Amino acid sequence: MSTQPPSAAGPSSDMVDWDLAVSLGSRIAGEGPQVSARSAAAVVAELRGGAERSTALVRDFTGLDAGDRTAPVLVVDRAGWVQANADGFATMLAPVLEQLARRRGGPPGRLALGVGAKITGTEVGSLLGFLAGKVLGQFDPFYDPAGRLLLVAPNVVHVEREIHADPADFRLWVCLHEETHRVQFTAVPWMREHLFEQMQAIAATLEPSSFLEGGLKRVTDAVRGGGGSLVDLIGTPEQKEIVDRVTGVMSLLEGHADVVMDGVGPRVIPSVAQIRASFDERRKGVGTLDRLLRRLLGLDAKMAQYRDGAAFVRHVVDKVGMDDFNAVWAGPENLPSKAEIADPAVWLTRVL
Repeated sequence: MSTQPPSAAGPSSDMVDWDLAVSLGSRIAGEGPQVSARSAAAVVAELRGGAERSTALVRDFTGLDAGDRTAPVLVVDRAGWVQANADGFATMLAPVLEQLARRRGGPPGRLALGVGAKITGTEVGSLLGFLAGKVLGQFDPFYDPAGRLLLVAPNVVHVEREIHADPADFRLWVCLHEETHRVQFTAVPWMREHLFEQMQAIAATLEPSSFLEGGLKRVTDAVRGGGGSLVDLIGTPEQKEIVDRVTGVMSLLEGHADVVMDGVGPRVIPSVAQIRASFDERRKGVGTLDRLLRRLLGLDAKMAQYRDGAAFVRHVVDKVGMDDFNAVWAGPENLPSKAEIADPAVWLTRVL
C-alpha cells in the first residue's frame, strides 16, 4: 500500500510519533499465514469480486442506494491496515489534539514534546498492532472524498482456516458485512460529518492534564485494576455522554451490517449457517491474554454493539418493515440513543 503516514506539521504530528506507531504496529501485527504468490493473487481477486458483487445484494435487501464504485476497495496486508488506520487516527484526532495544544498554557519544551510523542506513538502502535491481526475488513469514512473499503487478506485467510470455512463462502460473507458499511456512509452522506462532530464535541471537554499525559501508566493501571477499558478510565461524565451517543450510532451500524449478512447470506452463501455459528464462537476471544486485551481496549463493548444493534434492527424491521426502518437514516435526530438500542419500542414511539 502506498499511503504515507501523516507528515504535516501541527499538533497531530507533534504529539504523536506516527512513524513510530506505524513501524511498531506493523512489527507487532506480523505477516499472517503464509500463502503462495498465486494463492495470494487469487484471494485478492476474490475479495475484490466479492465486494463488487455485494453492492447490488446490499441495495436490494436494504433499499439503500449508494451507487457502484463510489469508494475505492483496497485489499491490504496487516502493515497496510496499520498504515491506513494511522492516517485515519490522525484525521480523527486532529480536533482533539488541536484543543489540547490550545489549552496547554504554553508550549512544552522540545524534550518533553519528543518524549510525549514517542509515548503516545507507542500506545497507538501497540493498539494498531494488536487490532491488525484481528480485523477482517473496515470502511474508513474519513478518507477523502468518499471513504474507502479495506479488506485485510491475511486475516480473512487465517480465520477461514481456523474455523474450517469454505473459502469462497467466507470471503463473500465478509464482503457483505463491509460493503454494508460502505453503503451506510455513501448512501447516508451526513453520517461522516456527524461522527466527526462527535469527535469535536469530545475535544471541547478535554483538559491537557487528563489526556496524553501519563501515557503507558494508564495501561499499567488498567491491567493491575483488572477492570474497564481505557475509555472508561479517562472519561468524564460529559465525555461519557458523548460516548453513549457514539455507541448508539456504532451499535446501529454494526447491527445493521450483521442483519444484512444474515438476511442475504442464505440466498448466496450455501454454508452461511456453519460460518455464523463458528464465527460467533470465535468472537468470544481465545485465551486469557486475548480476553484481557479485548477488555482493556473496549472490544468486549464492540462485541455487544454487534449483538445489541442487530437485536434493535431486527425488532424494528419485524414491527414496521425495512422501508419504515430506513427512517433511521433521515437525519441525526432519528439515530437511536444507546438507551433506545436496548429498548427499540422507545425509538419506534419517538421517531415513527
